[in-house]
This record gives sequence, structure tokens and C-alpha cells, in this order.
Amino acid sequence: MVEFPFSGVETWWWLPLVFGFAISTLSSVGGLSGAFLLLPFQMSFLGFTSPAVSPTNLTYNIFSIPSGVYRYWREKRMLWPLAWATTLGTLPGIFIGAFIRVKYLPDPGTFKPFVGLVLLYIAVRLVQDILRRRSPDARVNRGGATSAIKPLEFNARRIAFEFENSTYTASTPGILLLSFIVGIIGGTYGIGGG
Repeated sequence: MVEFPFSGVETWWWLPLVFGFAISTLSSVGGLSGAFLLLPFQMSFLGFTSPAVSPTNLTYNIFSIPSGVYRYWREKRMLWPLAWATTLGTLPGIFIGAFIRVKYLPDPGTFKPFVGLVLLYIAVRLVQDILRRRSPDARVNRGGATSAIKPLEFNARRIAFEFENSTYTASTPGILLLSFIVGIIGGTYGIGGG
């Protein structure tokens, strides 16, 4: 057993490594880092419940992001205008979220219900997505081939791109606002807006 002095956690040295590896292996299939699953493990299983768990979790997320970005870039599926807009919107929200975590949710009794609500929201969205894909009109790429994303427009008003022969548009201010809100929630949770 090893004691991690800052967190006060005492566990086998290999357990956090194995769990982190397992989470990242499973979640990377969906293009995620898995940090949203790491936090409940740290709090409930390891007993790491202080506000320091959030930046620890965020650090995991930061180190796991580059490989996913590289993969999407290599497959020509990285939409840089959207990435920059979400980053620009998320960053201020992350700092606000970190403040909320330290100032208003330092106690595990108040923070765990917040974590539960975030996880419940993610679960509901995943189930909705699964049910939507089962509908007969849902398009599914079964060939395994990836399609490149083609940026069409990026300005202060809108972002437009083409993917799999369909054109998608989004409001740039809407993306910034949504990213800001997600940044606040992600900064509080410790995932940084992921």
C-alpha cells in the first residue's frame, strides 16, 4: 500500500494506473478522455473528496486530450474553427467553475449531488442517442471508413462545414455561449468542459 500524502489516499500503487488505463481505453472509442468517470472513482472508491480532486481530474483530462486531437487531425475530422470557438468560450467558464467548486461546493455532501446530476445528464443523452440511432431513418456509417470534414465558413456570425455529404451550420455566438456554460459546469466538475 502506498499513501499519497496530498490527498490522504492510501491504496495499492498500481490501482489508480490500472483504473486510469481501463477508463481511457474504453472511453477513447467514443472520442472521450474518460475524466468524467475518473472523478466518481476517486471520490467514492479512493476516498479523495477534497476540492483538490477536481484539478487532479482536470490534469488527467489535459494529458489524455492530445492523442484524441491527433487522431481526429490525422483522419481529417478535426474542425479547427469549431475547436477554437469552443475553446474560446470554455476557458473563462472553467475559471468560474473552479471558483464555484472551491467557494460553494467544497464539502463532498454538496459536491456529490452535483456530480450525480452531471452523470445523470450524460446518461440521459447517451440513451437518447442510442434510441435515435435505432430509428429506421438514422444514418449509420457501417463501412468503417471515415469521412473528412470540410470547413465552409467561419466568422463572427456562423460556422459552416460539410461532413458525409451534408452541410451543417451553427451560430458562432451560440457556440460561444453554450461553451461558456459547459465550461462552468466542467470547471466545477473537474473535466474542463469535456
